[in-house]
Amino acid sequence: MTDHHDHSARHAAPAGQPPGRSSAPATPWPAPSRRPPPPASLASPAAPARPRPADHEVAAPRPPVPQRIWCVDHDRMGLLAMSVWTERVPGRGEDADPFVAYHWDSEQGMLAVFDGSGGSGAAPVWQASDGESRTGAWVGARVARLATDVWFHDVSAEDEPAEPETLRDYLRYFLDHAPQRRSKISGTMRRQLPTTLAALHYRLVRVQDEVELELRPLWAGDSRAYVLRPGSGLQVLTRDHTRESDALELLRTDPPMTNLVCADREFEIDGRRLTYPLPCVLVTATDGFFGYVHTPADFEALLLRTLREAGTADEWADRIRREVQACTADDASLAVVALGYRGFADLRAQFAARLEDLTDRYIRTRPRGLDRLSPAPGEAGSGPASTPEDATELPARVRAWQDATWHSYRAGYEAHLPLAPEERA
Repeated sequence: MTDHHDHSARHAAPAGQPPGRSSAPATPWPAPSRRPPPPASLASPAAPARPRPADHEVAAPRPPVPQRIWCVDHDRMGLLAMSVWTERVPGRGEDADPFVAYHWDSEQGMLAVFDGSGGSGAAPVWQASDGESRTGAWVGARVARLATDVWFHDVSAEDEPAEPETLRDYLRYFLDHAPQRRSKISGTMRRQLPTTLAALHYRLVRVQDEVELELRPLWAGDSRAYVLRPGSGLQVLTRDHTRESDALELLRTDPPMTNLVCADREFEIDGRRLTYPLPCVLVTATDGFFGYVHTPADFEALLLRTLREAGTADEWADRIRREVQACTADDASLAVVALGYRGFADLRAQFAARLEDLTDRYIRTRPRGLDRLSPAPGEAGSGPASTPEDATELPARVRAWQDATWHSYRAGYEAHLPLAPEERA
């Protein structure tokens, strides 16, 4: 299983070889289960956007919101993988397609997401073949995806360590060869081809007849990687590159990033190594998924609630897509890989008790009137009957509920949170 772009017709790489790569042929890759057309090549120079139609002209009908889901359920090896991608504004989304791949021979895989930073990369830098102008954030996310694709192909085919330094070298190489237009406007917030990256490289390792998962989270910016297990729930494996690291405060504020992938400044790919028992679920997501919920626990509840309601992996992906489109105000992309389960029904059954616990703690306790998940009057946890004064008190009640639920959820969620830079010294 590879990601949903066709590796038999790989994207053309820049001339020459990335740093440290040989010209030896790579290990063959298995054919993907589904093959949508690959994105257009980023080869044409930047050009001004097309003029807007005059007032008397009839505008074309607004197209539906672009969205894609993709999944594979391979019972023989206990692997289920899927991705969800959607744009908030048709044709203007700055998340690249999620990357999901598995290399059979070396028993290692990777999932990753990329969120172009529209604030610092809003200037147009490239014009597509259809005449649409693309921003630096749009290009940056897709160039980072291409670089990550090639890096994983080379690392897995040659069975090399998945080091953050080599991934950074590949990203730098591809960004240096990407189409971009330098702006005369400069500032501390402006970047060339800026994007976040959150990836999970994993490898199956055998220790005394037991199979474990060696994990390598790799990230830059504020997209995140997680591991999800029935006993411990959702646990974050990355720390946002922002000055604020409290997940609840990050829902209430929007601090600038202190590190992200870009073409014109130095950046770092953070990384660490962990070992996990099987089975488990790996997740990477951009902030369109986890940044528009009421508490950090809501993101886990969304994943497990849609899992319970689905009959197949395809339906799970589609339900996740519909849920996020109903609540987010951003582009959103997600990649999920479940390993070690005996099919989809087993995966769903193993998380049933965890979902009940989440529902009791964080759904039934919601303040009435917060959202559609809040208990109705008379239901358990709904509190006294509604009064006109309740509406004015709702913000205070929501804040108190957020603080209380975060206090309860935080220890498990942050069990594997990386140390802050000042704590590593």
